Amino acid sequence: MAPEILTGSTVPVPPDRARTAAVSRRAPAPRRRPVRVLPDGLRPPRAIVRDTGSWTLQSVLQRHGLGPVAGVDEAGRGASAGPLVVASCVLRPADAKVLDGLTDSKLLTPAAREYWYGRIVQRALDRSVIVVPAAEVDRRGVHVANIEGMRRAVAALTSAPPGYVLTDGFPVRGFGRPALAVPKGDQVAACIAAASVLAKVTRDRLMTELDVEHGAYGFAVHKGYNTPEHEAALREHGPCPEHRFSFANVAATAGREAAMGLVHNEGVPEDAFGAAEEAAPDPWEPMEIVTGGAGR
Repeated sequence: MAPEILTGSTVPVPPDRARTAAVSRRAPAPRRRPVRVLPDGLRPPRAIVRDTGSWTLQSVLQRHGLGPVAGVDEAGRGASAGPLVVASCVLRPADAKVLDGLTDSKLLTPAAREYWYGRIVQRALDRSVIVVPAAEVDRRGVHVANIEGMRRAVAALTSAPPGYVLTDGFPVRGFGRPALAVPKGDQVAACIAAASVLAKVTRDRLMTELDVEHGAYGFAVHKGYNTPEHEAALREHGPCPEHRFSFANVAATAGREAAMGLVHNEGVPEDAFGAAEEAAPDPWEPMEIVTGGAGR
């Protein structure tokens, strides 16, 4: 059954509130985005989605025969230098106690992230990491690169192909299976938290390696994000090949205008967001895919 598209409707005004009704008639109704609703049985109850237990949502989906459940997250979307890294991970439901304490990578110290990275690599049923170079982010725009990276990360889960995908924050189409956007997913769903750790640690390691080659910018410290130190280095030395020239601060120091007016919309003009997700896929040779199941 095709998903149903729901749009906002006007709430009837009680007859005893004429003044409110008059105001309502004069004021235009706010425009609302269509809400994509999955067929019955594929979307978990809202109460479950908002549950604070990081394994509850995955457990419910598994019990309804929708597993394995994969979580997807990224690192480096807002950075003006370095790659965008997207990861996907499938965890064993039986590992809830073993992985107790796993949460959003941004809430963990670097040492804690390294610890959890090792545990996830050891225990994950399947995992994959997609690395999108800065030049490819410039060519596609960071939003498109992120969406395509997520699709490819899920497709690379060949040891345990997921029956359901959980994304962090915003909906993503094109997985070829049911998916659900979970608000603050990296704090609510353990599989998304695991993906966030895989992506963050992988990217941090890559930025540390880039710091050896481009030591003037301090990549090992700020990881390519826009800190005062990074901005000062950009002004003094100009950008290096690992910078994203579609970002305004980088383009300005390179003496050129940002391509297509990108940057403040995460790499995509406002009117291109819908078309970006529908763009026909093509081979991305620069993308590096790293996969591995438990113990690999």
